[in-house]
Amino acid sequence: MSKTNKAEVVLTNKNYVAESKTRNHFLVIDEPVASGGDDNGPTPVEYLLTALGGCVSITLRMYAERKGWDVGKITVNVSQKEELTSEGVKKTLVEDISFENEITEEQRKRLLIIAGKCPVAKMIKGETEIVSSIQ
Repeated sequence: MSKTNKAEVVLTNKNYVAESKTRNHFLVIDEPVASGGDDNGPTPVEYLLTALGGCVSITLRMYAERKGWDVGKITVNVSQKEELTSEGVKKTLVEDISFENEITEEQRKRLLIIAGKCPVAKMIKGETEIVSSIQ
C-alpha cells in the first residue's frame, strides 16, 4: 500500500511568513516579533507540537473505541524542554496526557504504550527517512 501525505510551503517576502497548503487547508507559519517575525501564525515548532498532540489524542481515541473503553475527553499537552548538559543543549518533548473519565492502571499502561505508536511520534523518533533535493 502506498500513501502520500503532502504539504506545499511557500515563504513569502514578508519577514518569515510562510503559507502552507495541504489538501484543502491553508495554514500560516511565522515567528514571534522577538525573533524577527510578525507573529501571524504558530512557529514551525508549535505546529510540530500540535501535530504530535493531535496525533496522540486521535490514536488513543481510536484504540479506546476499539477496546470499548469510554475515556471521555482526551487532553494532550505537549511542550519542548531544553536543558544544558555537558554535551550541549538537550531537547526533550514532554506529553502530559489526561482523560476525562477514570481509567484503570492496566488501561493507563496500555494507553501509554499506544501513545508512542502514533505516526507523528514514530516520525519524530527517527523512524522516517527524510530525502531533500533542490530543484
